[in-house]
Amino acid sequence: MAMASTDRVILGSIAFAIFWILAVFPAVPFMPIGRTAGSLLGANLMVIFRVLAPDEAYAAIDLPILGLLFGTMVVSIYLERADMFKYLGKLLAWKSRGPKDLLCRICLIAAISSAFFTNDTSCVILTEFVLKIARQQNLPPHPFLLALASSANIGSSATPIGNPQNLVIAVLSKISFGRFLFGVFPAMLVGVVVNAVLLLCMYWKSLSVQKDVENAEIELVSDEEVDSHRFSPATMSHVNSLHSQEQFSADSMNTSNQNQDNFNENEIKTDANGVFDSCRNSNASMEAANDGSLQMRDKNVTSKGILSVDGCEDQNFTSYEEKHNFSEKWKKWLWKICVYLITIGMLISLLIGLNMSWTAITAALALVVLDFKDARECLEKVSYSLLIFFCGMFITVDGFNRTGIPSAFWDFMEPYAKIDHAGGIAVLAVVILVLSNLASNVPTVLLLGARVGASAATISAASEKKAWLILAWVSTVAGNLSLLGSAANLIVCEQAHRAQPSGYNLSLWTHLRFGVPSTLIVTAIGLTLIRD
Repeated sequence: MAMASTDRVILGSIAFAIFWILAVFPAVPFMPIGRTAGSLLGANLMVIFRVLAPDEAYAAIDLPILGLLFGTMVVSIYLERADMFKYLGKLLAWKSRGPKDLLCRICLIAAISSAFFTNDTSCVILTEFVLKIARQQNLPPHPFLLALASSANIGSSATPIGNPQNLVIAVLSKISFGRFLFGVFPAMLVGVVVNAVLLLCMYWKSLSVQKDVENAEIELVSDEEVDSHRFSPATMSHVNSLHSQEQFSADSMNTSNQNQDNFNENEIKTDANGVFDSCRNSNASMEAANDGSLQMRDKNVTSKGILSVDGCEDQNFTSYEEKHNFSEKWKKWLWKICVYLITIGMLISLLIGLNMSWTAITAALALVVLDFKDARECLEKVSYSLLIFFCGMFITVDGFNRTGIPSAFWDFMEPYAKIDHAGGIAVLAVVILVLSNLASNVPTVLLLGARVGASAATISAASEKKAWLILAWVSTVAGNLSLLGSAANLIVCEQAHRAQPSGYNLSLWTHLRFGVPSTLIVTAIGLTLIRD
């Protein structure tokens, strides 16, 4: 593609630069509007600067990718309601044999869950649970948080629905779900194992001593708190309730003591007067004896009847309540099973090659109908800001492509990045790795994807498929290089920092010290295992 006119190149580069700055640094002081607004601003500038016509901007939005992203988010929301991630979290602590076993479990569960429910979702759900288990066992949190973030990124590379860049690659390359899975799965599996081994080697000493020297003053988390963890925790006021109950008990004791004193005084007075009145009332009491006995008999009969009726009512109410609770419990379990079956059906449909976008949307709508109530509550949890971000990014990247700069860059690199020899694969991997950390992985895929695929297609059809899978593998694992390389990393960092009362600050240096060697080693090993 030839370079555009000078003014379009300059203006298009300015619009893309603004988008890039706000995407990578969403809280810059001079314009702290965030990634989503930054994406829309970049798209709008492409139209205002006449790099794209309005109709071309609308045409740049890839609806199949948005549909697939929306469908998978809705399915993940219903899976969370069905306690899928709660059960995954419990697997972490179930019969754990120590810190090293726990770390390996985190790597495995994070990789599997992110492959089918996206890496971002897995990190949002599991971060607080992992942090609580580390606190409960008095262990340093950072090895386990690094295991969660890095394994989620690696695991998400195996499927088209594992992360946003894979969604883009699957739609643009038209590679089926099954071929994508079988092409990347060996690299993903070995990558997770290598990543876990690197974590064990780097933090062996820390995992051998069950003492958190960094935050020793933080109170340990009890077993009950870990087991009762909910992924949407609510603020509870049980402390205030306890104080109020104690105050109520103290007031009751004071009141009862006062009443007892008054009762004793009255009893003494009554006994003194009773001596003089007893003789006077003896005859009257004898006359009333017969009448009183008859009245007492009637009262006893009446009270027994009332008690028997009340007892029957209590028994009937208790049995009804038990039946109602039993029925509700079974309805909930039946609903959960149906949610899991629909999800499995979606995965099977994807494996046999049905349209990915409409399969995900169909599964989402099936879950909405199955829930049989207003879906507003679940649909409000969909990340519409992410969908809007993608819309703006599609337009911005398409405008930057029309300037000719990406084509000129690829024309320079293409002779050295042929994937028919090891040196070319290494050069291509380095280019993807660098761009993914500079421009983020999804824009990198949008900028290079079509060019990398077209270049490999000149070699063979199998090479074209392999080039797309290499792009998916490297752009995903590249997210482990630094804390800013992946949204999943930032989610783990932010969730851990906000967790109460066991918050932890995962620093940039802590992540970088492990991320650099892990990314380079895992990427290199995985490249040898990508299948045609």
